[in-house]
Amino acid sequence: MDERLERMKQAAQEGNIDAFYNLIQEDVNLLEYINELPFVDTPLHIAASAGHISFAMEMMRLKPSFARKPNPDGFSPIHLALQNKEINMVHRLLQVNQDVVRVKGKKGITPLHYAVETDNLDLLATFLSVCPDAIEDVTNQNETALHIALKYDKLDAFKFLVGWLGQNTTKNARIWERTILNWKDEEGNTVLHVAVVRLLLASRYDIDINSKNSNGKTAWDILQEQRQVNKEIKVMLRRARALPASSVPTVTSYANYLRQPKFIFLEKLRKNYIRERTRRLDDNRNALLVVAILLITVTYQGVLSPPGGLWQDDYNPATNQTDNEPATNAFNNPLVRSRAFQISPTSGNQSISQSHEAGTAAFHSQSGLLIHSQRKELME
Repeated sequence: MDERLERMKQAAQEGNIDAFYNLIQEDVNLLEYINELPFVDTPLHIAASAGHISFAMEMMRLKPSFARKPNPDGFSPIHLALQNKEINMVHRLLQVNQDVVRVKGKKGITPLHYAVETDNLDLLATFLSVCPDAIEDVTNQNETALHIALKYDKLDAFKFLVGWLGQNTTKNARIWERTILNWKDEEGNTVLHVAVVRLLLASRYDIDINSKNSNGKTAWDILQEQRQVNKEIKVMLRRARALPASSVPTVTSYANYLRQPKFIFLEKLRKNYIRERTRRLDDNRNALLVVAILLITVTYQGVLSPPGGLWQDDYNPATNQTDNEPATNAFNNPLVRSRAFQISPTSGNQSISQSHEAGTAAFHSQSGLLIHSQRKELME
């Protein structure tokens, strides 16, 4: 078995799919045996590290569980691809299974956390795009991605994450915005405590600037304990009305509540509108469907019951009237009457044509009398 495992490892390192299937022909349970090991470098781990995409995709198809299995160092295949800068491999693994973004490696580090540590904004955008829920994942020390960004002084990544939380419009956006920014690590520190303060953040987001950690200290207390106090940060803390723990009221008064930093009103209103519109999208579609059905029903009924009814049995095409209605004045003209009586009614279409000729004769007759009368007046 050990000899076959070594040959499998070599096939994965070379990306040789044919050699892999030769081994499978010798032992069809070889992958099952590897999968039962709790910590192992599977063929997928090896291929992901080496950047052999075709071989890795073959493993993902045959054994998807390999994507979540840790190797003896505590890393999954996507962790190894990130460490070896095999970015194309990372994208292909995401195409097959988006949840690999949330796979935790050693110390509870996820691929999202690793992207924060390396300040890779492109990967951050990709990971949060394919799996927004990854923002909820924390390390073994209960640190969020924001904690990690400040811990390793990755300010670009920190700004990116804060901006993403502020602009996100998914269904959990409000919850994330409130909880992630105020999340406490195992020592009870929020991102505000860890930053000691990037407190321009507090002027825009709903963060409790006087929140206490597990030791009962506020951001102001932590700042005062520093050997070299940053004057700029101290000024920002004062402007944000930061207080020492001893001065923080146990019960927040209404006046203090009104002084808490809030979102800019119009910005918050805009985001709430977008989120509400996203939530009601399905309801709007259903309403439009109902309206469309009603319009089709009304149109169909109009075709079956046209205005004025259908052709009447007593309709006379020669007079354009029913037998019960009196004839028009035009038909009383002697010329029209004589022309009409000369026509013998036959089929429906012929009768209509003949009545048209009678009407035309009446029009010309009346027009001739009018012209003769006008000439006589001019001569006089």
